[in-house]
Amino acid sequence: MNIYVSNLSFNVQDEDLRGFFTPYGEVTSAKVIMDKFTGKSKGFGFVEMSDNAAAQKAIAELDNGVVDGRNVKVMEARPREERPARNSGFRSDNGFKKRW
Repeated sequence: MNIYVSNLSFNVQDEDLRGFFTPYGEVTSAKVIMDKFTGKSKGFGFVEMSDNAAAQKAIAELDNGVVDGRNVKVMEARPREERPARNSGFRSDNGFKKRW
């Protein structure tokens, strides 16, 4: 099961996130999402656990818990939505108006 964890302290790293969930069962992956420009945490992450029952127990016990001084929100992750491609911001006319 894939678990979404939000309102994480910006000091929490992948291994810290893994450590919060390992008492509940096997953690197959734990990833804090980082900003690609600054390299700093965005304050949320994802944890995957192989056993759904253990994951449900972890969600129930960790949701609204305090981690590093912050109340974290823990829930089952929703599937990623497909989003349309973003406009590159470049105009096809190169920004010039044709006068002829």
